Amino acid sequence: MTTPSFADSDPNFADRLPLTRRLKSGWPLTIDEMQPAETETVRSLLNQIILEGDSYPQDQPLSASGFADYWLKGHAFTAYCQPRANIAPELAGAFYIKPNFPGRCHHICNAGFIVPPHLRGQGIGRQLAYAMLSLAPALGYQAVMFNLVFETNQASLAIWQSLGFEEIGRIPSAVRLEGDRYVDALMLYYRF
Repeated sequence: MTTPSFADSDPNFADRLPLTRRLKSGWPLTIDEMQPAETETVRSLLNQIILEGDSYPQDQPLSASGFADYWLKGHAFTAYCQPRANIAPELAGAFYIKPNFPGRCHHICNAGFIVPPHLRGQGIGRQLAYAMLSLAPALGYQAVMFNLVFETNQASLAIWQSLGFEEIGRIPSAVRLEGDRYVDALMLYYRF
């Protein structure tokens, strides 16, 4: 993973991690930088979500190199929760932060998020969002832009709208869902 070279980025970025949060259930959630040993677990989860077809533009699972090219181009993070004291923590989600554009525009980042289906509804997505909003400015980004938030992804839209993201565009019929049904995608923006 490479770090964008911004003059104003926080040299002590790593000191901010790990982040610890509490979920609605009271379970602890720990967010930290993704480690190489976690790559296949995160890739497997992303591929599962890609196959659901409701939130990512890819229509086929990503190979190891495709995953690295897509997910690991900036900073990647994982989150673990521990529902019961007697069991090992389990992967509760992951996200990346990377430049959305090259060169003169690389101060605007993009981010992508995944949460396992069986853990949705626990507030994990919101906690990952809070973490991104804290970490991205520490990495030197001035804003975040989401290029393709499917209008059918209501859980994601609810989070971003509640956090003050601005809708800056709508792409008509941008997404082909199962059954050749087309829906719009929204472009969202938030300035730090």
